Amino acid sequence: MKRVLSILLLLALLPAVPVFAEEVPLDAPSAILMHPSGQVLLEKNADERRAPASVTKVMTLLLVMEAIDAGALDWDEIVTGSAHAASMGGSQIWLREGETFTVRDMVKCVAVASANDCSVALAEHLAGSEEAFVERMNRRARELGMENTTFVNACGLEAPGHYTTARDVALMSCALLRHPEILD
Repeated sequence: MKRVLSILLLLALLPAVPVFAEEVPLDAPSAILMHPSGQVLLEKNADERRAPASVTKVMTLLLVMEAIDAGALDWDEIVTGSAHAASMGGSQIWLREGETFTVRDMVKCVAVASANDCSVALAEHLAGSEEAFVERMNRRARELGMENTTFVNACGLEAPGHYTTARDVALMSCALLRHPEILD
């Protein structure tokens, strides 16, 4: 019995072998991996300001989903494209002025085709103008704790003063994913 205890004691005193996780290569200039709880698992320059481009549409979709949840908007409601919405460049479905789609179809166009014209049409439908919608976007960003984000349009077309960070994108993405119907 003394021999067994001696061996166990000796094994317990051996130095622990350190274990290191393999470093994940990140080619992106900035990135973050955040658990839905908010715990940051990995980050690289997560607070560096960058042009958000079409990631802007995450906030547009979040405000649409929240309006649907609040009863201010219905999936089958009709949205009419304005001249302004139809004039968007970049990714689009070539919405014509006066053309109509349901909110459901507009959301699909934004989520799948990254349609700038549909993003602006939804923004105008919800807030009366893209400018008023952008005010809502920035207000909601502050409520979510997005400290390094300013939106100047609803679709992500490049513009002075339009920026965000990887950390802020993660915050608004987590908020959007709390609406499971966005994944349909």
